[in-house]
Amino acid sequence: MSARSKTAKGTRQGIPATMRAAAIDTFGPPSVLTTQMLPVPKLGAKEVLIAIHAAGVGIWDAEIRQGSYSEGKEKFPLVLGLDGAGIIVEVGKDVRRFKTNDQVWAYQFSNQKGGFYAEYVAVKADNVGRAPKELTLLEAGASAVTALTALQGIDDTLRLGKADTILVFGATGAVGTMAVQFAKRTGARVVATASTISGEQTLRELGIEDVFDARGDEVSARLRTLAPDGLTAVLALAGGDALELCIDQVVKGGRVAYPSGVEPEPRKRAKIRVRSYDAESGRAQFDRLNRAVTEAHLKVVIERKYKLEEAALAHTRVEQPHIIGRVVLQIV
Repeated sequence: MSARSKTAKGTRQGIPATMRAAAIDTFGPPSVLTTQMLPVPKLGAKEVLIAIHAAGVGIWDAEIRQGSYSEGKEKFPLVLGLDGAGIIVEVGKDVRRFKTNDQVWAYQFSNQKGGFYAEYVAVKADNVGRAPKELTLLEAGASAVTALTALQGIDDTLRLGKADTILVFGATGAVGTMAVQFAKRTGARVVATASTISGEQTLRELGIEDVFDARGDEVSARLRTLAPDGLTAVLALAGGDALELCIDQVVKGGRVAYPSGVEPEPRKRAKIRVRSYDAESGRAQFDRLNRAVTEAHLKVVIERKYKLEEAALAHTRVEQPHIIGRVVLQIV
């Protein structure tokens, strides 16, 4: 029996007064992330309360834990986690789009009421979408923010189409494994990088045939072999010298997109559009994402799942190299 079911009797129609959550009381290494009993968030008029099934774990979570985004206004204990999926158990009085028992996924940055590493989270209804029927709640919880990031890079920033040849640089990570599938659904030719044999195998299982290792001295030659007419688009999910060598193969009028936070940022170039972007969540964004999930027959690649009590171990893993897909916390 889970802690959630043990505390099922509460004052809010079966919602308990307290919940388990992975939170920090100070910034620091993974060890500062501990399991605590905290109050279940109170609901605002335009919010929904979600009983979380699974929450995604990303390197950005580790950076928040370290204090990299601190403005000195944080209130501790601070529950981490930007995205997840679960079942709505309560709706605010002004919410009309959702009802209790709806299965949903959500992404909200800087939630003052706490993040998704918890049994319950209160989220603005505008940052919530119905979970795709094609995905389990574990898969949806592992992919809300990464899928939004991937799709908005492919569709909104690069505006990829059938005539394009795109390189997804850093394709084996949480965003990359989504991006190659969304890119393939447009009819574009997709080239991708992988630095390990297992990463290459994963991309081939996702239907990407043109895969190469961008490390070493032969980057340009390998890429010219795979894309002899050059690239029209690049989605850069990592930075560095190898990326710059790949961008050298972008044709005049080509486009380069990268999510904010990629370091070092791709350098600006003449006659090539280089743009950064941030993932946005909203009703329209989730509706478009759900359609793309169906069109791409999306497969969610999960590196490893951890229990809520193992959140510190999950953070230790995301700070290590060669993660294939997404790390996820399974709450129930």
